[in-house]
Amino acid sequence: MNHVMLKKIFFITLLALACTSACFAAKKTHTFQIADGQFLYDGKPIQIHCGEMHYCRVPKPYWRQRMKMMKSMGLNAVATCIFWNYHNTAPGVWNFKTGNHDLAEYIRTAQEEGLFVILRPGPYVCAEWEFGGYPWWLQNNKDLVVRCNNKPFLDSCKVYVNKLAEQLKDLQVTHGGPIIMVQVENEFGSYMSQRTDIPREQHRQYYLAIKKMLRDAGFDVPLFTSDGSWEFKNGAIEGLLPTANGENDINNLKKCVDQYHHGGPYMVAEFYPGWLDHWGEPFIKVKADQTLTQLEKYLKNNINFSFYMICGGTNFGLTSGANYDGKHDIQPDITSYDYDAPISEAGWATPKYMALREVMKKYVNYPVPDVPAQIPIITLPEAKLKNSICLFDLKKSLKPFVNDTPLTFEQLGQGSGYVIYSKRFTNPVSGKMAVKGLRDYALVYVNGEKVGELDRMTKQYEMNVNIPSNGQLDILVENMGRINYGDEIPDNTKGIISNVKINDTEITGDWEMYKLPMDKMPETGNVSTAKNGLPAIYSASFNLSKVGDTFLDMRKWGKGIVFINGYNLGRYWKIGPQQTLYLPGCWLRKGMNKIVIFEQQNDNVPTVINTVKQPILDQLSNNQ
Repeated sequence: MNHVMLKKIFFITLLALACTSACFAAKKTHTFQIADGQFLYDGKPIQIHCGEMHYCRVPKPYWRQRMKMMKSMGLNAVATCIFWNYHNTAPGVWNFKTGNHDLAEYIRTAQEEGLFVILRPGPYVCAEWEFGGYPWWLQNNKDLVVRCNNKPFLDSCKVYVNKLAEQLKDLQVTHGGPIIMVQVENEFGSYMSQRTDIPREQHRQYYLAIKKMLRDAGFDVPLFTSDGSWEFKNGAIEGLLPTANGENDINNLKKCVDQYHHGGPYMVAEFYPGWLDHWGEPFIKVKADQTLTQLEKYLKNNINFSFYMICGGTNFGLTSGANYDGKHDIQPDITSYDYDAPISEAGWATPKYMALREVMKKYVNYPVPDVPAQIPIITLPEAKLKNSICLFDLKKSLKPFVNDTPLTFEQLGQGSGYVIYSKRFTNPVSGKMAVKGLRDYALVYVNGEKVGELDRMTKQYEMNVNIPSNGQLDILVENMGRINYGDEIPDNTKGIISNVKINDTEITGDWEMYKLPMDKMPETGNVSTAKNGLPAIYSASFNLSKVGDTFLDMRKWGKGIVFINGYNLGRYWKIGPQQTLYLPGCWLRKGMNKIVIFEQQNDNVPTVINTVKQPILDQLSNNQ
């Protein structure tokens, strides 16, 4: 062996030793405990000043900028829900690596930015997210019942928790990472109160099973629960710290916590600087003064807190969930999850942010950095929609599923998007058509002409139809998001879930169902076949010399979804309050870009798409 070779081996050995030493240095472990009424980091008391932001609602290239915004507001921790269905899209199919699915990278980024991390893994998380985080396909197991002491469900939960632990257990503070606490389930006390049909002991067995799963999987940092303080009687677990959601009364907070974890520490796990929003309802704003006053109360009294949300982001794709109330059988959440949060959907420092920052600077005992620069805003050149395809032309290329009665999305093996339900009538029929099982929104066509719409949101399940001999009935059904809160969570199938009736007669035989999941950007080809009143897909291309964030102006459009360069920006709907769609600049590119729009209503065939520099989130249409 020559002298040069020995030198090379010596150099490589030194390099390997240096890398090994660096790895051990980076993996220095710490302790985090709840003791003596305090949070203790390496044995020293700390206050948790946290903000919640979800990794899937902010584009990955912007994670660091948003975290810098948190640090610059004086926060020292970030909380995130973890969405089971975001990572487990089909049985046995898992994604923790690509794009926004890279949860471990999100947590490492937080550590690099000097933030602790609080995990809220569910398995149920609520969070205005599709099905509260549950995978839609769980419902295809008829023996499985979600969110209860049901063996098939708990077996599925165990798979999820173990998969999650494989990704994250080495990122706990006890292993050199930033994760300091993990939440058990979410607001389960509320669910126990809603589901009085289930014996309390059954509820508790399920709840404790989730706690055990987390521990057995290797989560060794402190566990905690989170509920409204009035639900601690159901939601608290012996030995775990109960945290309160939306609790403004400090004396009541202490009183309620002390009943189950005497002496604290005291934490509000969801401190609301804003609120969620539904289609067709006013955009809710929380006054900055109200939030400032409450923040100062917490800081003066050493109350730990987490802003829900500090930065809401966006329900990209078809991920938004839904609620319901007495007036609406469903209340679908809008695409924007801006939440009137201190950091806007696009990552801007709002006036609320700046005011909260000044309060934080008065109380925290660590330096607060300067606010980072805002991501540039641009407008796009007017994009002319040269190509289009009528949805019923596209339908001709699809192979239908045929059944005697309509099948649900789940039975068709489809989670989200749209299905066309088609039926040909040999004999004429006219009268009242009832689709009581509509989930959730439908446009109705007879012989290729639009004759009306049905809408679960407004409880519009009936309409008159007149179908001639050899006539064709088409019902284009959209899933507007599965309910994510309340006692209706277990009943979340989509499409047409019961028989269609005309004049109280069930319509059976040879129903054809055409699947349109819209999970990938559709193609229009070099044609232009869109017709007024019929659903259509439009496309356009445009060139950019520079990129930046912008907002698509959808005020002249009806209802649908938009793709840019393969990314699904989410739903738009003329009823408001949201009239623009956030387009992150990191999804644009210098040179050629492509936009594709699926317009469902298509009452006025559009020719161009425009952008604006400010979002419009609070404009209800006068013509709903």
